[in-house]
Amino acid sequence: MSGPQCCENPPTLSSTSGAGSIVQLGGLKSYVSGPSDSKLSILLLSDIFGYEAPKLRKLADKVATAGFYVVVPDFFDGDYFDPANSEKPVSVWIKLHGQEKGIEDAKPVIADLKNKGITAVGAAGFCWGAKVAVQLAISGHAQAAVLLHPYSVTVDDIKEVNKPIAILGAETDHSSPPELLKQFEEILKSKPEVDSFVKIFPGVSHGWTVRYDEADEKVAKSAEEAHQDMLGWFVKYVK
Repeated sequence: MSGPQCCENPPTLSSTSGAGSIVQLGGLKSYVSGPSDSKLSILLLSDIFGYEAPKLRKLADKVATAGFYVVVPDFFDGDYFDPANSEKPVSVWIKLHGQEKGIEDAKPVIADLKNKGITAVGAAGFCWGAKVAVQLAISGHAQAAVLLHPYSVTVDDIKEVNKPIAILGAETDHSSPPELLKQFEEILKSKPEVDSFVKIFPGVSHGWTVRYDEADEKVAKSAEEAHQDMLGWFVKYVK
């Protein structure tokens, strides 16, 4: 992981947060929220702090109110990044939890959803999860993707994109600086057959959409705007 921003503002994890429940999907424990008989599902793919982050679960509940069956898989089997653990700095943690494994682990989750009657899937990735989301869309496992303050998504990834994609970035982001996101935007503009949307939010930093301080009204409002952009994208393309 390229910088301390990914490790800043760690959430206070809670296995009991959220209005949803925990189920097994594709061999992974997953937080689920929304109507279980929905034909439409959204995967929220977490950052390094994992699926117990209360704001991520709160967002899952919000997306579920639009009629989606929302799934937040535990890709890390409870081994979330802990900034206080000096024996496992982020460079060590990320080697243990590679995104390639996340991409492969997500596929049985989607297969399970399809077996339960889901007909369309969207994938939103936050930081670590963004690489997983874009690859799921490229491979056809997801019908649309949203990347929020992505980590390690490359120009080559974006060149392969063939599904509707929205990219929501922060003005201050060492992992995906605005210059890189503008490169992504130029590549996507050269593919008129693929609908795309790139937006850089001023005055916020990497991770803000799920690690904002509620007392900071401006940042919280920006996070809400990003959430609405994400939801709007899925309403448009996951149907």
